[in-house]
Amino acid sequence: MATENKNLSDYDKTAIPNANKFRFGIVVSEWNESITEALYQGAYGTLVENGVLPGNIVRWNVPGSFELIYGCKKMQEQMVNAVIAIGSVIQGETKHFDFVCEAVSQGIKDLNVMRETPVIFCVLTDNTIQQAQDRSGGKHGNKGTEAAIAAIQMAELRKNS
Repeated sequence: MATENKNLSDYDKTAIPNANKFRFGIVVSEWNESITEALYQGAYGTLVENGVLPGNIVRWNVPGSFELIYGCKKMQEQMVNAVIAIGSVIQGETKHFDFVCEAVSQGIKDLNVMRETPVIFCVLTDNTIQQAQDRSGGKHGNKGTEAAIAAIQMAELRKNS
């Protein structure tokens, strides 16, 4: 769980497996695009920084966070070692937020339980746009960076198990 003082972009690069042999899929929601694009840039940059060849990173866009589930399911079929699901759901005045957040988290959990390719949950579920900005390159770093590190670690786990 992230704390108010935690920078999500801080990690020990020497503790991360070399990812130069891995291929990653990133599925990005177009809703709240300024946030999801910043998360994508954090994830992409971190993958490349840790040895992934740019040609081994496949990006697909989907309309919203709800569609991440189907996009990730189809991405798992593309011979990737791990998938990163990037989205941003910001609390509004209706219960729509609750339904979308629950469905996306359960759907991504189901993909992880029922299939072999790990899917990393990089979906911000914030109360305000400021909170989302703080976690997508702002004062708390970039959750996309954290997701990329998790994807590398899970790809390595899958390879070795």
